[in-house]
Amino acid sequence: MIILSHIQVAPLLKLRGKQPDAVLSPDLGLTTLSVTLDAFGVGFPGGERLSWNNAERIADADVSCFALEDTSDGVGIRKIQAFSETTNRHCSLMPTMGAPTLLLAGFPMHRIKGIDPAGDTLNKIKAARPSGVVLDTSMGLGYTAIQAAHTAEQVITVELDPTVVEIARQNPYSRELFSNPKIERRLGDSFDQVEAFDAEMFSCIIHDPPTIQLAGDLYSGAFYVELYRILKPRGRLFHYIGDLNSASVSRVVKGVVQRLGDAGFRSVTRHPEAFGVLAQK
Repeated sequence: MIILSHIQVAPLLKLRGKQPDAVLSPDLGLTTLSVTLDAFGVGFPGGERLSWNNAERIADADVSCFALEDTSDGVGIRKIQAFSETTNRHCSLMPTMGAPTLLLAGFPMHRIKGIDPAGDTLNKIKAARPSGVVLDTSMGLGYTAIQAAHTAEQVITVELDPTVVEIARQNPYSRELFSNPKIERRLGDSFDQVEAFDAEMFSCIIHDPPTIQLAGDLYSGAFYVELYRILKPRGRLFHYIGDLNSASVSRVVKGVVQRLGDAGFRSVTRHPEAFGVLAQK
């Protein structure tokens, strides 16, 4: 599947009528290939074509990614987006200069100012230091699970929304989420899923929930007690919260640290570079 955004397509429009070929990434920057440029549009080595009209549509959509698809009258384009019946929110794939992010109800699920989603993920991984069996409580596009699997024995990742899973399937940067045998995907609410896990099952938990306004139960004392129960002695919990230096998040952090302590966690340390805190059992 060819996936494009304005980042890949806009430069081609500047070359229109000036040269017969160009280099283009068909997967949002992961790889490149040679394409032809003629009066009708862009030709790909596999025979797919992108008309100039569709190229202009893509170039004008700076928060959308598009898939090239066969239609009854040729090759068309489709925005990678869907409405979730589970959460009643619109979900879509948003391009960045690196890995794309997930938009939920118009809000990006990764940091994209001064950093791309890949860098954001690596900061979490460096803070968490995943090893052994790892729980990723909020799958999203799967970047955390993918990176954790590079050092862990097994990663179990949980996603509430089937629509998000389908968006991830169309994201070139999420491919390893579906191909790496070390990653197990589970569909459901993490608040409910943790109750089914055995005590002391995980060496590391990476908890990156939506904001407290959208998922307050995942910031609750009852949830933290369950995370403590399923974590091995001396196991680590990394909890992504947001910019620890912002006034709004600082109030949330205070409550999170208090409830983690009440649940039994010790040595709760701030990691502002990763926008979260690290707690140890």
